[in-house]
Amino acid sequence: MHDSEYNPRQVVEILSEALPYIQRFSGKTVVIKYGGNAMTEDNLIHSFARDVVLLKEVGLNPIVVHGGGPQIGQLLERLNIESRFVDGMRVTDSETMDVVEMVLGGLVNKSIVNLINGAGGKAIGLTGKDNAQIRARKLSVQRKRADMTASEIIDIGHVGEVEHISTDLIEMLSEADYIPVLAPIGVDAQGHSYNINADLVAGRVAEALGAEKLMLLTNVAGLMNQQGEVMTGLTTEQVDQLIEDGVIYGGMLPKIRCALEAVKNGVNSSVIVDGRVEHAILLEIFTRSGVGTLITDQASTPSP
Repeated sequence: MHDSEYNPRQVVEILSEALPYIQRFSGKTVVIKYGGNAMTEDNLIHSFARDVVLLKEVGLNPIVVHGGGPQIGQLLERLNIESRFVDGMRVTDSETMDVVEMVLGGLVNKSIVNLINGAGGKAIGLTGKDNAQIRARKLSVQRKRADMTASEIIDIGHVGEVEHISTDLIEMLSEADYIPVLAPIGVDAQGHSYNINADLVAGRVAEALGAEKLMLLTNVAGLMNQQGEVMTGLTTEQVDQLIEDGVIYGGMLPKIRCALEAVKNGVNSSVIVDGRVEHAILLEIFTRSGVGTLITDQASTPSP
């Protein structure tokens, strides 16, 4: 950046305005689900890594949970393994699960760790199998067609849901100034691996840690009203009503449900963040305007 491109006085004012937010969130845990455009566009990739490091440097405890659906799909295609989906979930047989584990626990996880380390942080990559942090169970999918009198149960293989989160390892690493980066792979009592939706894992990790904030990075601006404006500062009661009224539907519904459940289970606030915006994480935490849809159990979020 050239000297002519910024005003030193403006920089000082910005830092000064951020101070109350830094003080308010110091020592607090923030769980960030990382995926979508933020994981695939170069400028967003590097701004994400720097943002996470900055959070740690100013006293917050960021925990990263990541997805990797497109990367899994690309490798399966190269290996000529067919991708099939049921209700948006990848049907995961044993062969596919091997690829999922390679991509999420290896390629993607270590790439994120490398980026954060390159930005000056101390990241450690984990999967839910390490210390059996994510205890999983097989996800049962039921579907009922119009011509059926009863629902059929569809076997989608090694797709799981969270049974229990153990936080000992995450907390130990975080307290030692590391940034845990967690791949959403769970394990059951018999040692079988399961691919779990990263939003759900992030939500359950946030609940287990009693996090201050859950941030779900997505590829949209947030929850929109009929006028095309981003809705924010919503209470859990308002979100319940919006779901009941059909305002929240489609692809946004499971993400909103995840954010909602986290707040109902002890997380102070959840936010659907527009991951297409550079430095979205910093804008959401350290400014009044934010860049997404905030859900809390309070009528309004108190200013710092």
